[in-house]
Amino acid sequence: MTHHAAPPLPRPSPAQRWLALLLVSVAMFGNYYVYDAFGPVVDLLREQAGFTYDQVSMVFSAYSVAAVVVLLAGGYVIDRWGTRRSILLFAAICLAASALMASTARFETMVAGRFLLGIGAEPLIVAVTAVLAKWFKGKELSFAFGINLSIARLGSASADWSPSFASGLYANWQDPLWLATGIAAVAVAAAMLYWMAEARLERRIDLGQAGSTDKLALKGLYAFSASYWYIVGLCVVFYATVFPFRAFAIDYFQQAHGLARDTAGMLSSLLPVAAIVVTPLFGLWVDRVGRRSLFMAVGSLAMLPLFLLVTYAPPGPEIALPFTDGAAVPLTLLVVMLLLGAVFSLIPAVMWPSVAYIVRENRLGSAYSMMTLCQQVGVALVPLAVGRFNTAFAAGPDNPAGYAPGMWFYTALAALGLLFSWLLWRSESGPRAHGLEYPSGAKPA
Repeated sequence: MTHHAAPPLPRPSPAQRWLALLLVSVAMFGNYYVYDAFGPVVDLLREQAGFTYDQVSMVFSAYSVAAVVVLLAGGYVIDRWGTRRSILLFAAICLAASALMASTARFETMVAGRFLLGIGAEPLIVAVTAVLAKWFKGKELSFAFGINLSIARLGSASADWSPSFASGLYANWQDPLWLATGIAAVAVAAAMLYWMAEARLERRIDLGQAGSTDKLALKGLYAFSASYWYIVGLCVVFYATVFPFRAFAIDYFQQAHGLARDTAGMLSSLLPVAAIVVTPLFGLWVDRVGRRSLFMAVGSLAMLPLFLLVTYAPPGPEIALPFTDGAAVPLTLLVVMLLLGAVFSLIPAVMWPSVAYIVRENRLGSAYSMMTLCQQVGVALVPLAVGRFNTAFAAGPDNPAGYAPGMWFYTALAALGLLFSWLLWRSESGPRAHGLEYPSGAKPA
């Protein structure tokens, strides 16, 4: 008796792949929106609930502390439960975290909510990455990742825009956070729809295996090269500068420069908007011309004076912002934010892919996990320092100069980033280079 093997299942069709991308990207949109929804209500929490800058900074930092815990725990839940269950679980945790933060102005509850958000949001990003790898392997994977990141960054920009399109909610601190909770609920609905779609199709199409999620392996970290650790150092100080600055940016523009909340939000949104548009273009450009370590040094140098410019440079004439009802900002602030947006696009577009040229493929999981762990430690600590500076120097609308020590601190971090990028460029220009300066990542024969 002859047994015939069952015909192989087909790979997902384009429509199925893009539906999966849409659903998980909506979940990511909600994740990013909730993360950035706290920034526009900082001044309201200070005025209406009596929060100090120290308390605000601790709320921000709680997310990164949770992210460190999750990274140390590794990808156990995702590996054990699978991606579709994990996405729904972690989206639900983000929803619970958002609701907890919107429920009360009690400081301990706010910290707990932000910590819970870190527990859910970081693994959600990992699970979405695994989903895209399953559906798009061998089929526009890089493009799919780019679209997913652009939609996620749109969530950050939308949170900054919320004082404009949801201005009626900003009479108090609570309603904007309930809006974020509603958006988180939409993200949970998208995650549930994705579960249903994958469950319906998994026996009819070949989704392959997503593979194990990256885990942090501390053993053998000494084997990483100096170039890797220079990139890690740049990663830490870069994100520990940009993310905390963005966290306080709307409040800073209001208190130190007298901007309205909606105008300050539009100005702050230039960073994620730039990342949506420019990051893929920088990536394509660097892949064509090489010079990766040099571009990281150029980006670090460009960032160095920006925080002092917003503090000490003359404001200049008022410039109308596009797509607003006549909102205008000082030219200096607009130029600084555009330059910072360009740096925010350039350095990540070059930095993260560069690790793949330096570290062996079988160590990439540990390399990226260690890099992200160090990044989150920096992002957790810097807001605490900036909040301490703002409190100690009585920063506020009656004393704008009180924000200057925090800006000097950002500048010191940027200088440290320039040092790391210079050390990387020097290392990659020598005999032990890994090929970062060449378009293909390898020296020509």
